[in-house]
Amino acid sequence: MQLCTFQTADQPEVGLVHEEWVLPVQRALPQLLRPHDAMLDLIARWDSVKPALQGLLDLPDPEHKLRRDVLRLHAPVPRPGKVLGIGLNYLDHINEKIIGEVRTAPEHQVWFSKATTAVNGPFDPIVLPPESVSTMTDYEAELVVVIGRRCKRVTPEQASAHVFGYCVGNDVSVRDWQKRTSQWTLGKGFDTHAPFGPWITTADEVPDPHSLNLRGLVNGQERQSSNTSLMIFKIWDQISVLSQAMTLEPGDVIYTGTCSGVGAGMTPPQFLRPGDRVRIEIEQLGAIEALCAADMG
Repeated sequence: MQLCTFQTADQPEVGLVHEEWVLPVQRALPQLLRPHDAMLDLIARWDSVKPALQGLLDLPDPEHKLRRDVLRLHAPVPRPGKVLGIGLNYLDHINEKIIGEVRTAPEHQVWFSKATTAVNGPFDPIVLPPESVSTMTDYEAELVVVIGRRCKRVTPEQASAHVFGYCVGNDVSVRDWQKRTSQWTLGKGFDTHAPFGPWITTADEVPDPHSLNLRGLVNGQERQSSNTSLMIFKIWDQISVLSQAMTLEPGDVIYTGTCSGVGAGMTPPQFLRPGDRVRIEIEQLGAIEALCAADMG
């Protein structure tokens, strides 16, 4: 299934995506989910709510359905408990000289956090910081994992059972802020700099998340092109390592790394400017697209 968070009126709602339509779950099945944090509730109780959703799909002509192209889509999980990202996870990206830096493949996984206030809708504008703050905002095409079941100290072999689904993501990065310290949190955590979506494709629809083509385009020009098979640390290893340190909970979001072709790796560097349009595509999962906008305060 494909599940989204959308809005047509005052409150965001959970929707079931079917072809060109969105079926508003909370309208069709008003007793199914709690009104607040409905997507988190759905993910946490997936085994019990899935049959009701399947029944909604099986209706020959659902009473409630909305055209997808007239909705505002939010991030599928509007406020995750944690947003985590792995760095240096594709060899070709490691070999890029980012602002002149020479890097080597890490012995251990390199992790950072993105602020929950960075979470952004799949088609909402990416707000660039004022020029007095930075002119070095970059894009990173990434596969995003959404955790489905609470896990602590799981093995890689156990990890797949704890994945709810997958999204398309853009790990927007302010490069000079990222490079100021050994910790990347500030450079990765600006407001609106964690767009993902357009919906969650549940794990049962993605037989192998390590065989997906992904692309990143700026103003229609292909900048990034790779396949998730080229990850250095696979998703199952990522989840296992994270779970040794912290409890992963339903709705937590993991950005799984980017490939070469980022703006900072070009000669000369090509950073994002107001009016630029960034599109990230992953096969089977869809695409997200954002217009870059100046911060108006």
